[in-house]
Amino acid sequence: MTQEHNKSRRMGQLAVFLCAVLWSTAGLFVKLINWDPFVIAGMRSLIAGLFMMAVRFLSPARRHSPFKLNYFWHGGIAYSITMLLFIIAIKLTTAANAVLLQYSAPVWAALLGWLLAKEKPRTVTWISLAMVTGGLCLFFKDGLEGGSFIGNLLALLSGITFGANSVLLRIQKKGDQADTILTAHFITVLASIPFLFLHPPAFTIQNSLSILFLGIVQLGMASFLFSYGIKYVTAAESMLTASIEPILNPVWVLLIIGEKPTMTAIIGGLIIVAAVLVSTLGFKKRKVYK
Repeated sequence: MTQEHNKSRRMGQLAVFLCAVLWSTAGLFVKLINWDPFVIAGMRSLIAGLFMMAVRFLSPARRHSPFKLNYFWHGGIAYSITMLLFIIAIKLTTAANAVLLQYSAPVWAALLGWLLAKEKPRTVTWISLAMVTGGLCLFFKDGLEGGSFIGNLLALLSGITFGANSVLLRIQKKGDQADTILTAHFITVLASIPFLFLHPPAFTIQNSLSILFLGIVQLGMASFLFSYGIKYVTAAESMLTASIEPILNPVWVLLIIGEKPTMTAIIGGLIIVAAVLVSTLGFKKRKVYK
């Protein structure tokens, strides 16, 4: 029994790790598409939504399960805003900045959980928030020059809305969390429709292959990998494993495009990652010894 449990746990960790690797390619492929950010977000969500609906229909366990929009719209709106802000931020600032600022989401989730779900933050959460604040100051120090300040700000807001989404998912009493993600894709597609007419996308080979990858692989397949992995590992372990994402994301962009984050931004990002790990490890310790 123990051997079977360890095997499932290892498979869960591998699934979350692969999910984080796929997530980390977002910055590169968004940079490769020369479309309006709203068009990229909408097309990515359209492809991801169709992919998830196909998998949902082919799954015997979920084919006949009801899809009730009223259960999912709160989290759907929050996640839709997150995706839109993130894509716009990547276009306005470096991929490293966008990902690392959004990666502060777990700390914001703890603070928003206090406000929305009455979950009082622990001491380690306040320490993490102080570390995030220090990291953000370093980001915005560089961002005051050029147009990256707006990009950094939008990336930070995407981290806050991402944290809000996780809190809303915890509050959600009914329905499937995968359907909440599906709802978010529908909302994102609707929000992007006016921009499809204002900025018609050019379907070059590079643009077409990149958007297909973003929709099917980077977003669609990653969602199912995470859904599988989270069944066998704790939330703390999943966060630690997924920390490979903000490390790999700027690496892909640097290798393919040559975009280099500033040293100040790198230091600020490392502080934010450390803050999330401090918060996560503190949660894990409390869970074990309480």
